[in-house]
Formats: sequence, structure tokens, C-alpha cells
Amino acid sequence: MNNYLITIVGATAIGKTNLSIEIAKYFKAEIISSDSRQFYKEMSIGTAVPSKEELMAVPHHFIQNRSIFDDYSVGQFEKDALLKLEELYKKHNIVVMVGGSGLYTNAVINGLSYFPEVDPEIRTKLNKEVENGNLAKLQNQLKELDIDSYNTLAIDNPHRIVRALEICIGTGKPYSSFKKQTKQKRNFIPIKVGLEAPREIMYQRINKRVDIMIKEGLVKEAKKLHQYKKLNALQTVGYKEIFDYLDEVYTLDFAIDEIKKNTRRFAKRQVTWNKKDTSINWFNFQEKPTTIIKKIEKLIV
Repeated sequence: MNNYLITIVGATAIGKTNLSIEIAKYFKAEIISSDSRQFYKEMSIGTAVPSKEELMAVPHHFIQNRSIFDDYSVGQFEKDALLKLEELYKKHNIVVMVGGSGLYTNAVINGLSYFPEVDPEIRTKLNKEVENGNLAKLQNQLKELDIDSYNTLAIDNPHRIVRALEICIGTGKPYSSFKKQTKQKRNFIPIKVGLEAPREIMYQRINKRVDIMIKEGLVKEAKKLHQYKKLNALQTVGYKEIFDYLDEVYTLDFAIDEIKKNTRRFAKRQVTWNKKDTSINWFNFQEKPTTIIKKIEKLIV
């Protein structure tokens, strides 16, 4: 029998978690998370980790399995996920993967591109620009050197901007050009399911989720992490804005509005990333799981 990896994609707060559980229950499958924000055990409320009930409904992997103090890359995740898939396919020929991190999802399905080594001094200089508050300057530089990466990367994430720029500067070629190489083959067939909604509804759902996070104690969670705010794992929407509130840069109301605004921007980039993939089977976010499952069954041979 062929092995299948049913992958659920879509913007944040669109309903991916619930759908992934319904699909996994139907196919008696287990779930791999490719959400780079949900790897860290210290971050729960701000990353919308599935509830205890949801985690108990179906076996999940790569949820809060790392620490913010771990140096964990997309390359390491690719290796770990492939090992886990190899293990899971011994039990069943279907696995479900869900997450909002397109780079991590793509790494599992297609493999990472090869990037040449560049002078480490370039990264040092770029990181100094970030430390000096010049992220906007680096964003504009990336826009000039590699518009494709500018339109698809999480441009509010300093780590991603620095990584892309060091390749652009060090090689004289766009970072995105190295991502268009021929990828290695996998021992599974991907079936991609996407959830979508009109932009105004998507934004309403995001705003509501942020309000729920605040009520559930996001500020209290961020206070515990405040002293570690410079760690890469914490360069994340939801935490950065609360850190600014704790540093008395923002009022709380302004910080909450910034979280909503930056999350909406992130969702817009997710949509842009996903729409480039013509192999995704798109459904309205209100579609019944049974209808989506029927479509998946037709794709399994």
C-alpha cells in the first residue's frame, strides 16, 4: 500500500486543528505538528496549542517537545519528522500533518534546499543592525535584493530576514533562487487540504482569538518569559508586543491592537504562501469534515 501524508494548511485561526483531529480520527491516524511556534513547552497560550481534550483525542507529535533554550532549526525538524513518519508508517499508511508554518511543512514534504556557506561576518553585521533597531532597514534591503522572499517570508521575524539577507549578500543571488532546486523524493504521497475564508471573516476570527488569549492569561505567561525575550523562539507575534508593554513602551490596549494587526499580517503572508501551491485542495472553513474526508478518500488509491 502507498503511504499518505494528509496535510492541513491555511491561515492562523482558520480551524486547522479541529479539522486535523476529525480527519485523523476517521483514518485512525496520528498527527504531526509542523507549527514552529508550538514546539516550545514554555509557550502555550500565545501559540494556541491544542487543548488537553484535543491532544487526548488523537496522538500528537512535536507539540511542546522542545524548550525555548534549545537551538532548533527547520533542518533538524525535517530530520526528526521524517524519522517519526518512518515509525508511524509501520503502524498505518496514513499520517496527518497540520501547522501554520509553511517553511516547516514544505521541508517535510519536499525537503530543504541547499544553501551555500557564506562569510559568518555578514550575519554578525546584520544581527547588529537588528539589535540597533534597524529591522525596517533590513526589510527594505531584502525587498530590493529579493522581492520573492520579501513577499513570502515572515518579515517581522528578524531571524528569517537575517538568514535571507546573508545568502543574498554572500552569494550575490536571491535567497529564493536556492529554494527552486530539485528536491529529493519522499516515501509518501502528499494530499494537501487547505481551509480558506473571506478576508474580513479571517480577520474577525484572528481578533477573537487574540481576545481569548488575553483572557486566558497571555500577559501572565509573557511575564514569566520576559527575561528571555531575546531568544529566537520568543521573536514571535503575541509575545513581542506584550514584552513591549512590560517594558512600558506600549500600553496594554495598544499592545493587544498590535498583536491583532501583526497576526493579520502574518495570516496574509500565509495565504500568499499557500496560494502559490496549485496542488492544494481548497475548502471553505465552514465545510463539513465529512465532505472533506470524502474528497480525500477519492485521492487515496
